[in-house]
Amino acid sequence: MTLVPQWLRAGVHAGGGEGLEKTKLNLGFIPLTDCAPLVIAHEKGFFQKHGLEVTLSREVSWANVRDKVFTGVLDGGHMLAAMPIATTLGLGELKKPTITALSLDLNGNAITVSQDLYRRMAELDPAAAAERPMSARALKQAIEAGRSAGRESLCFATVFPFSTHNYMLRYWLAAGGIDPDRDVRLVVIPPPHMVSYLSSGEIDGYCVGEPWNAQAVTTGVGRTLITDYEIWNNKPEKVLGVNRDWAERHPNTHRALLMALLETARWIDQSENRIEVVDILAREDYVNAPADVVKMSMTGSFHYQIDAAPTPLPDFNVFFRYAATFPWRSHAVWFITQMYRWGQLRAPIDMRKLAEEVYRPDLYREAAQALGLPCPTLDYKTEGQHDEPWTLREASEPLTLGADRFLDGLVFDPFRPMDYLERFELHNRQVTLDALARVNP
Repeated sequence: MTLVPQWLRAGVHAGGGEGLEKTKLNLGFIPLTDCAPLVIAHEKGFFQKHGLEVTLSREVSWANVRDKVFTGVLDGGHMLAAMPIATTLGLGELKKPTITALSLDLNGNAITVSQDLYRRMAELDPAAAAERPMSARALKQAIEAGRSAGRESLCFATVFPFSTHNYMLRYWLAAGGIDPDRDVRLVVIPPPHMVSYLSSGEIDGYCVGEPWNAQAVTTGVGRTLITDYEIWNNKPEKVLGVNRDWAERHPNTHRALLMALLETARWIDQSENRIEVVDILAREDYVNAPADVVKMSMTGSFHYQIDAAPTPLPDFNVFFRYAATFPWRSHAVWFITQMYRWGQLRAPIDMRKLAEEVYRPDLYREAAQALGLPCPTLDYKTEGQHDEPWTLREASEPLTLGADRFLDGLVFDPFRPMDYLERFELHNRQVTLDALARVNP
């Protein structure tokens, strides 16, 4: 077992002789498998090791997490990777500078539809409905057939407007020629309620994190079409989010929090620990789902349909490998391009300036270096060029990163975001690329 340094036992921060500004913290989470870093840090003593007494608050929706962090009821929490950007911009109801200095995981989501919708897709195009990774071709035919028959538009749910789920669902639909703003209806439903809404027929499908796809499959309610890993290999998913002014008032506490979660992420990604992680997450206080359901994705496999064996998918849940904890500013720029693509942002802004205000790899490096952990020396990287794991040499020591391909084969260069946006035929942009180019030279 790692020895605890004297400065940690005394509750003193590694960066200097000052103590922690605050030791009792309230952190929010949503019941999903990727709340694991917060839950395991609490249950296995990593918070305590770093001088923190943390109370975890199980929240019913992402809006609740945002609102409670905004008002200071929570010191921080489990957030969707685009939430700190949206809150900083004031997209939605609240505006407050929010930052993240830690990514909590990669991947973890999937798109699931009702059994009835899948049967219609399979009847119209059996080959497309059986392919993997599955394109939206069969779904497009089902939409067109429904329109011809005078049916209401299909309804799909995501968990929040400014979520990876929304952007992944839209990306997949648009790659298959489906306009997500015209050909289907999109609604927002909290993750734990997705299965019941699908079962009742109020929605036809959804994009959500685990274990709520596995739960639909296990109970026979739904069939998973594609995982987010298959749409964008090793995409960022959740982050630790805090108000910027909170981080500025509590720098030592924030760093201790980052250090505790970094050590936790490393522990979670050791395969021999995953079953214990599953058993803890499954408890009523946390995810509140059967351990066998939680286990499906957390142990390197994925169950797409009830009448077939699980498929190996070792990178579906990544918490530490592939520099999963690093807050890449290029990821922030990608989310901002999607906000423009789908009309959520209606004024031109400097994308890199915003990314650098919200995503804070500088704070990450301080925490990682205090623990002796390697980290990238770059803040930006290109996405979409690697089919297999690869070596990043621009780091304190060489790091293995994961595949990063997009389903449609596009490459994202964070230094040329307008070129990337120009590639998409389907979009709902409310700002011209010329106007964007004037503030993004």
